[in-house]
Order: sequence, then structure tokens, then C-alpha cells
Amino acid sequence: MNTILRQTGHVRALALIATTAVFTACSGGQTPPSGQAASPALPGQGAPAADGGGADQINGAGATFPYPIYSKWFSEYAKEHADVRINYQSIGSGGGIRQLTAQTVFFGATDGPMTDEQLKSAPGPILHLPTVLGAVVPVYNIPDFTGDLKFSGPLLADIYLGHVKKWNDAAIAKENPGVKLPAADIAVAHRSDGSGTTYIFVDFLSKVSPEFKQKVGVATSVNWPVGVGGKGNEGVAGLVKQTPGTIGYVELIYALQNKIPYGAVKNKAGTYLKASLESVTAAAAASAASMPADFRVSITDADGKDAYPISSYTWLLLYESPTDKAKGKKMVEFMRWAITDGEAYAKDLGYAPLPDSVVKLEQDALGKIKVQ
Repeated sequence: MNTILRQTGHVRALALIATTAVFTACSGGQTPPSGQAASPALPGQGAPAADGGGADQINGAGATFPYPIYSKWFSEYAKEHADVRINYQSIGSGGGIRQLTAQTVFFGATDGPMTDEQLKSAPGPILHLPTVLGAVVPVYNIPDFTGDLKFSGPLLADIYLGHVKKWNDAAIAKENPGVKLPAADIAVAHRSDGSGTTYIFVDFLSKVSPEFKQKVGVATSVNWPVGVGGKGNEGVAGLVKQTPGTIGYVELIYALQNKIPYGAVKNKAGTYLKASLESVTAAAAASAASMPADFRVSITDADGKDAYPISSYTWLLLYESPTDKAKGKKMVEFMRWAITDGEAYAKDLGYAPLPDSVVKLEQDALGKIKVQ
């Protein structure tokens, strides 16, 4: 597309693509990130499960952020445990929490920890079990530009508040000296569904921008001042990839898989960093020593010059006293495998494995689940 769309054109184009992206995700048209099992399920569908007859199916739903690693885990675990069939629907953290609360699924998954109010509304105590760490990255599609950009938290907040509207705005130029960007409108893409990826992103922006915290706040679903929504990480990635002039935010593996440029983000120490296994691990280092007993912790805007500022744990959610004890026992056994042997698959899929100290704490926590 040689001519840059005006803002109204951007919105119409984004809305059309958003609708297409939602349909694609629901119909299984997305290609899963590389490195997964040979025949993984697609976002919005169930993650792969064993094909063995007679095995009980364990259903779960929730975050799209960890979908690539969960898909790989369920597939690999099924090869060794034919009696375990785990089906996972990547519908977003908000949907996963709702379905777990309604007990229409056996387990949930979220990138934003449940609030005290949500925990109280559940029919029984729920455990947050960290699985891996990941990063949310700002992705962009700028006509005739394929280089790297730098963003501070306040700059990203101003873009998502609608204050910075052009790619050649002085605020962007100040953080990217010598980079020539077009005088094109910025089209903003965000999540349309209840999303842990959104929670991580707005948690960071609220820490660095008082105005953003006041006007938008921190939740899995927020009222965005500007932009068009896409369903799931795959939906936002589709919006950005298909619409010139767009900025969005996705989990790192979705940027890598879709070959979408993503920017470096300024951390608390003043260093611009691109998301990497090393920078996410550095962000987790400080929290590991002071991990709360319920594992509900935020590591965005972490201390340390090597810490990527939009990093997060992601959690699998299980009832402490499951109604089906046999399935509960199988999920506890799966989780013990996932946080030990399963962590070996994390790096190839763009996630950082759990710190050893967190694994030890979680092994103890798994013992709280009543399976008899």
C-alpha cells in the first residue's frame, strides 16, 4: 500500500481485519508458532491431547499468552501418559477465569492474577501455579521502515491515550534520534477480549504514567481511549501485520512467528532493552527471592539494568479441592512434570523457565491440592 491511510481509513481497515482475525482464530486458520508439536491445535481450539481410547479428558481454558508452550507440553506429556488427555481452549485470561469460576472447565490459565474479589466469588479456594515467564512487546508496521524503534513507558502510554498520533511526532523522534519516520497516522491495536497480555501491558503503563493509571487503569479488560481491538494475541498480530501504520502489543513468540518488528522498551534503570530470555529472567530474579505464598506477583518495571520492563509470570489455575479427585491427581502429576522436565521446552518457544527457587515453592504448593 503506497498511500498512507488517514485515521478514519485506518479505523475502517482495522475493524475489517479485526473481524477477519476473530473468525480465523475461531475457525482454526492461524498457523501455530514454530517449535510446537507436529500437529498442535490452533488458537481457540483445544491443545493436543492423547488419542488413547478410554482416557478421561481434562478440559481447561484461558490465556493465549502461554498457548504455544501449553500446546507443546500437552502433546509431549500425552506421548508418555496415554491415560491423560488434556484439552485447552486459548480464549483469553478473562474467559478462562470466568469458566473456571463457573466450573465449566477443570483448570484455567491467566497472565493477570485473579483479584481478591474474583477469588472470593469462586466456589472454592483456587491456587495460582506459575508455569513460565514471558514478555509483552510493542509491535509495529510502518510503511518503508523496517528498523528498530525505542519506546519509553510514558511514550507508549501517550500513544495509547491518543496524545501521540503521528509516527513523526517529536516525542517518538526524541527517543529515536537519526531515525526518519513518515508523517503517517498511528493506528492503535489492542485486545478486544479479557486478556492477561493486556493486564501485563497496562500494569506496566500504569506504573510509569499517572495519567494512564487514572484514565485506563489495570485490569484484564479496560476501556481504551483509542484504537481497534483484535481477539487474542493472534488477532492483534494479524491487525498489525495487515495494516500499515499500526502499533500493537503481543507476547514475544507471536511477534517472532509472524515476523513483525518489535521495539526496545526503556526500563527503570534507563536502559532500552528488547525482550529476550536473558532480560526476562533478569526481571524475575528480584521477585524470586520474595515470592508471596500465593504466587500472585507483578514483575513489570522491575529493578535492574538488564531487566526487560514488560515481563510477567503466567499462571495455571486449579481448585485446591477439585470435585473430581482422579483428574486432580492427574493434573498435579502433570504440573510436577511441567515445572521440571517441561521447562526444557520453554526457551525454544521464547519463554524463560521458572527460577529454581520458585519451582521448589510450587512443588510444596502442589501438595495442598486434595486428590484423595
